[in-house]
Amino acid sequence: MTEKKESIGLIGLGLVGSALAARLLEGGYRVVGCDIDPVKARALKKIGGTAALTPAAVADTCSCIVLSLMTSEIVRRVVEGPDGLLRSTHPPACIVDTTTGDPDTTAALASELASRGIAYLDATISGSSQRIRRGESTFMVGGDPETVDRNRALLACFTERLHYLGPAGSGSRAKLASNLVLGLNRLALAEGLVFAEKLGLDLEAFLGVLRDSPAYSAAVDTKGPKMLSGDFAPAARLRQHGKDVDLILEYAGRAGLELPLSAAHRRVLQAAVDAGDGDLDNAAVIRQLRRQSKA
Repeated sequence: MTEKKESIGLIGLGLVGSALAARLLEGGYRVVGCDIDPVKARALKKIGGTAALTPAAVADTCSCIVLSLMTSEIVRRVVEGPDGLLRSTHPPACIVDTTTGDPDTTAALASELASRGIAYLDATISGSSQRIRRGESTFMVGGDPETVDRNRALLACFTERLHYLGPAGSGSRAKLASNLVLGLNRLALAEGLVFAEKLGLDLEAFLGVLRDSPAYSAAVDTKGPKMLSGDFAPAARLRQHGKDVDLILEYAGRAGLELPLSAAHRRVLQAAVDAGDGDLDNAAVIRQLRRQSKA
């Protein structure tokens, strides 16, 4: 039997959070989790974790907390709110934040927590919840190097693909830039499939061509089959990527940089959300391109 390690707190038990919980439990850690959705909390209990009612209650029993949340604003509430981590009788010693958030807000929070003696890492993730479960995701980490070293065993439980990028906020910046490329790869694949379909090609055969050609990207393997089958059960939600592209364009605007491809991508994503596809897998972007092709 695997010896149980320390208890790790986990706030946010959605697609990514539940995958992180599975990795932690398989790695021998105890997991104490919290989510505003009681169904997700019950799902954690079913796989061997413990559910707590509030972030503060998680911190009461865990000195290290992993966050898996939607936005930086939610992170702030979880940390500083009425039932937040800082309200605990034993505030955490370390917070590992996997949220794809606002880099400047992330850096500011890290500084504020450091003044309280709380270490903070922004450890953003590239990879779907399925890849996280298989230990195949990539972590982009920002923060104090000594804090990274102290938490290497924990991070290694999630993945061997760990990249340290500099001070807090660096992980969030790298995630935005990475998601720009990833999202456009996915959009290009969807557009290429719609085009091939209009040309009368067999799409299964065409995917085989893409795999063996310079047009290949990982999206061909991870999203191509979903686009062909129409199975859009979410591994990563389309709405979530729309939020990321909003942040990408916001930061580009601050830098005086025009991103014409990402701007076009955002219009497609917004149209897909407006059509009711926001909670589908982000491969469902092909549905919007098909709708537009019939307009």
